[in-house]
Amino acid sequence: MEARINLFGNAVANKFFRYINSAGKVLSDSTLPAATQELVKIRASQINGCGFCTDMHTKDATAAGETSVRLNLIAAWREAKVFTEAERAALELVEQGTRIADAAGGVSDEAWENAAKHYDEDQLAALVSLIALINAYNRLNVIVQQPAGDYEPGMFG
Repeated sequence: MEARINLFGNAVANKFFRYINSAGKVLSDSTLPAATQELVKIRASQINGCGFCTDMHTKDATAAGETSVRLNLIAAWREAKVFTEAERAALELVEQGTRIADAAGGVSDEAWENAAKHYDEDQLAALVSLIALINAYNRLNVIVQQPAGDYEPGMFG
């Protein structure tokens, strides 16, 4: 399987990636816990059917010490006892933020208030920005049918 276009070899796409990767660096340097960031990226990628990002972020999470039990239960987080209340709030927010088109009201006040109980304003800003960013990456990869499975942690710098 090959992608419809080689985004990694295209000058326009590379320039675009430099900008959004810079945004990603701001978020990875934030006080939002790294484990929460990976959970958010994985859950959005699962919802969007982005194999490339699911592959990348599960491998990055594993390399950072995440357990296979938690990774295997992300899609069923509501029934899983392995996530903190803060992580559960972030997973609810990423689901609602990713499925905006499915919910007439967008993100519910309840989901927002629950997240606000666990994260300060800077962390909430990072969380919201991360949800938007991973959804952008997912859309790029799904549109071009970017193949998954070859990612190795750290290969993009």
